[in-house]
Amino acid sequence: MKSGILLAAVAALALTGTAGAKDLNKIGISLGSMGNPFFVALAKGATDKAKEINPNVEVTALGYDYDLNKQFTQIDNFIAAGVDLILLNPADPKAVAPAIARAQAAGIPVVAVDTAAEGADATVTTNNVQAGEIACQYIVDKLAGKGKVIIQNGPQVSAVIDRVTGCKNVLGKNAGIEVLSDDQDGKGSRDGGMNVMQGHLTRFEQIDAVFAINDPQAIGTDLAAKQSGRDNIVITSVDGAPDIEASLKDANSPMIQASASQDPYAMAQLATSIGVDILNGKQPAQKVTLLESKLVTRDNVNDYKGWTSAR
Repeated sequence: MKSGILLAAVAALALTGTAGAKDLNKIGISLGSMGNPFFVALAKGATDKAKEINPNVEVTALGYDYDLNKQFTQIDNFIAAGVDLILLNPADPKAVAPAIARAQAAGIPVVAVDTAAEGADATVTTNNVQAGEIACQYIVDKLAGKGKVIIQNGPQVSAVIDRVTGCKNVLGKNAGIEVLSDDQDGKGSRDGGMNVMQGHLTRFEQIDAVFAINDPQAIGTDLAAKQSGRDNIVITSVDGAPDIEASLKDANSPMIQASASQDPYAMAQLATSIGVDILNGKQPAQKVTLLESKLVTRDNVNDYKGWTSAR
């Protein structure tokens, strides 16, 4: 008799667990720009993982084109559409908090990707401190521990702050390295990197190396140096984007020598899995999950599996 009661109780628990499980039927994704290959790879990674979980899932991936109000509208539309999960790359890590709170009040988990967002249930990003460290260790090694270096800064989001912190961790351990500048904002863009570098080239007669916080700024830095007739500067960055892959393979761009890679596809896959777990009451071991960066150089670029590689 007791055995029968026990079996009945186990069966009831199993049915309760099944009924309580929440399916991923709709997912909303809000990203910087769908014209940026980084965000295209993020969207693809999330879509592939979501369809692996539920082949019939409805995925809406939108670019907010770096307009915070547009991201607010997208999040509110996701809420109105009854999505089960939201992934976002925040336009502003702090200002987006009220929109995240609205989603959570509607029972929708929010996972931030690439950059942390205030109030998000979880964040999945590159280990940007480590990325900055390996990119700047490359500089130290190339200069044999002696030289004049510029840290070309960028928009003050968590990813950029961490990359600069990592770079400073490494450069600060080498007494022979002089940091000429570390506070100029290259705006995260090719034009911004070019403009900042033009100013530095005018100001400093000797520049041995530049660490740019992302690949577009590195490419702009390279263009400015070429236009000024400078050809002996070591340039490193973070991203491992398609454009930097091309530069690392280009004999005409020898100053661009390394980029600490990100993997947006894997980042979004993991973020989607964590989001589904949260949807079903399973919290991640830590709020922020870091993915290791690997250094892509002119020597190993042909073996690099980049953002647009088949998965």
